Amino acid sequence: MKPPNFSLAGKVALVTGSSTGLGKAMAFALGRAGAKVAFNYAHNGSRAEATFEAYRSEGLEGGLFRGDVVDEQDVPRLCRTIAKELGPIDILVVNATPEQPLKPIEEYDWAFHQSMLDFFVKSPYLLAVQVLPHMKRRKWGRIVNITSEVFQLGVAPFSPYVAAKGAQCGWMRSMATELAPFGITSNAIAPGWIPVERHEKDPAEMKEAYRRTVPMGEMGVPEDLDGAIVFLASGASRFVTGQTIHVNGGHTVF
Repeated sequence: MKPPNFSLAGKVALVTGSSTGLGKAMAFALGRAGAKVAFNYAHNGSRAEATFEAYRSEGLEGGLFRGDVVDEQDVPRLCRTIAKELGPIDILVVNATPEQPLKPIEEYDWAFHQSMLDFFVKSPYLLAVQVLPHMKRRKWGRIVNITSEVFQLGVAPFSPYVAAKGAQCGWMRSMATELAPFGITSNAIAPGWIPVERHEKDPAEMKEAYRRTVPMGEMGVPEDLDGAIVFLASGASRFVTGQTIHVNGGHTVF
């Protein structure tokens, strides 16, 4: 039997929301594994350019692409531009996310619920519609949704985010069944609370309280997702679909 193939040479990967945080770490990991990586951002161009400059400084291949991944008109344009500059997308990592305030149920409005659904149900759908024709023709493709342990744990007060992440998990599982005959896998990575730039102002005592509940006794770092994303994006995961890999130091072990 041949050893597992973790190389992504010759593949094009799109990681949405990859100028910072977990998306940035995963984009770098895919590039280091040999993929041409499409970095995506929506608003902060200077930050995205700095991220991509750091990526290119390692001699890695890819491109930087602005695009709103919840916009019906912009997603097709984004994917066409990537295909023109790098090649058709073989690996789709759905990672982009909005702000996630914690509030009691009564303090959310429907507009906020809708924004969660836009990022975690609408965006995966819009992107899949664009990448699936190429993947089906080649009989090969990888779709990885970045979900969260909050769905497994029923975290509160966080109801719109948790509900939308649950819907994203359902989408991922249905996609796995539908796309399996085409050689396309659909999986998810569910990180625990891994502090990134957006958490810089979060209280230290809140982080410490979470850390104490992690069996490994520490908070994760963005690079802890590297192995999971390269595995799910590569030929090594050929027979793995419809699954969620929790990257949280054992936080969801029951």
